[in-house]
Amino acid sequence: MSPRETTARQDDATIIRPDFRRTAEPIETVEITPRAPEPAAPSAPAPVAPPAFVPKSPAMTAAYMLAGMLIALTQGLGMSFISTNLQQIAGAMDLTQTEATWLMAAYLFPNASLTLLLFKVRAQYGLRNFAEVAIVVYVLVCLAHFWSDSYESALALRFFAGVAAAPMTSLGFLYVLEPVSPTKKLSVGLCGALTALALPTPVAGIISPYLLDTGGYHALYLVEMGLAMVALGLVYVLPLTSPPRAKVISSLDLVSYLFLAAGLGCFAVAFTVGRLYWWIAVDWLGWMIIGGIAASAIFAAIELNRKNHLVDIRWLTSREILHFAGALMVSRLLFSEQTSGAVNFLRNTGLLNDQMAGLNWLILAGAVASGIICAMVMKPGRASAIHAVALLLVAVGSYMDSQSTILTRPEQMYLSQFLVSFASGLFLPPALMIGMGAAMKRGPSYILSFIVVFLATQKIGGYLGSALYGTFVQWREQFHSFRLVSELASTDPLVASRLKQLSSAYGKVLTDQNQQALQGAALFAKQVQQQAYALAYNDASLLTAWASLAALACLLLHVAWRNRHRLLPTSNPMPAAG
Repeated sequence: MSPRETTARQDDATIIRPDFRRTAEPIETVEITPRAPEPAAPSAPAPVAPPAFVPKSPAMTAAYMLAGMLIALTQGLGMSFISTNLQQIAGAMDLTQTEATWLMAAYLFPNASLTLLLFKVRAQYGLRNFAEVAIVVYVLVCLAHFWSDSYESALALRFFAGVAAAPMTSLGFLYVLEPVSPTKKLSVGLCGALTALALPTPVAGIISPYLLDTGGYHALYLVEMGLAMVALGLVYVLPLTSPPRAKVISSLDLVSYLFLAAGLGCFAVAFTVGRLYWWIAVDWLGWMIIGGIAASAIFAAIELNRKNHLVDIRWLTSREILHFAGALMVSRLLFSEQTSGAVNFLRNTGLLNDQMAGLNWLILAGAVASGIICAMVMKPGRASAIHAVALLLVAVGSYMDSQSTILTRPEQMYLSQFLVSFASGLFLPPALMIGMGAAMKRGPSYILSFIVVFLATQKIGGYLGSALYGTFVQWREQFHSFRLVSELASTDPLVASRLKQLSSAYGKVLTDQNQQALQGAALFAKQVQQQAYALAYNDASLLTAWASLAALACLLLHVAWRNRHRLLPTSNPMPAAG
């Protein structure tokens, strides 16, 4: 193949394509006189710069934006449908709650790390081929769900669904960024892409009740497949601009990635099901965490002894990247109050998705509003101020939720959950802009290392946040249950009256007085447990509020230290005595 043919092939080399096309300069060459009188070899051709940005018409801009949001919604609904309707799916498939949770774990195991490898696959084999193959595979996996007739086949299909959804995340990101000018990709484009990725969870909560009433859990798969087929058509109609291809995959990359995938996958599964089995109750859970640590250590050892890194471990452990990763991890832990707290609390009180539709609409409105406002105000140097506002909003919303009772309904949480959703969408784009800017200063090759940080903090951080939040709630629920039961004596007139009232409710269906008393006592114990769970949720929300204020204090101290030369007056030296 000639050099001209080689350089004519194009591909996507980054998730966010900065304006390298305007700043790229030809590589400086140094002429060296050969010692022998042989003719000098011809110099290698300079790499071809990506094609210049061509502004699109308003109609095409809207089409690409909508395509990106639809693709992001399609890939996210596959996971959100399972997590949002776990109880209904477990009942329809005759599974326990723990068995149904393994459907989520099977999906997350490959999905946690596959985006990293696909980043290089796009760069080597072409964005067009990548997009077409990715969307076709996703459609086929969605179609295969209709032939799933056993729990084992459902687990296998959820695993492949996690594989197929990984490239869809990147495609959605790329389509939202495609029509945005290079000067606005890290502001308007980034906010739009992250907002698109936040849509699936509330949308799944809104439409799931209607789908389940129409066709059961198979209707969820039907909608997912229909959206995937629409996305397939959009991928063919709306092509993405492709930078030049490059051979970037080596055999050692595959070996290194296998250990990274095993490490992140083990962590994802352990954090997903660990709370259900309890962390110290089963041995295999500990071995899975040990296996994840060992695989991650082997991956780090391989990368530290390579010249062409898959991931630059040394750069990832630098001060600026550790600070960035810490900020993202804290945000994921704090925002778990919404995904693992408020919604689960309402479900524990007996509410279903159709009764929480209004709350999901408010969460969706908060995500969209935060994306629009963040795109309007986000500029270099404003990240700290935006993060401070986001942390303050999380603290206020979490404190409001900490006043909940067993009679709290979604209407009482509209304002608080809107604030938390708004803060979540407000926090991430500035942080991502800072990290991406630091990677771009080092060069395009460092963007891959940055993606690892982003994936680890967002995906693993999300699983860890959910596990920690759920574990804390479960621990506090046991504490409050013990305290409440110890204070409720059957000789107490109020307790005796309550037991008699609950027992008499079974008088129309049970004639045996002893059975009525047993059923009344069981119902009373369940009500006590619900009260304990409400108290535990209040403790978790209050802890989130205090943690948000602590993070805000650390942020203010960091900003003050960084600007200490402006805040503290400089002392002028005394003039020397004459």
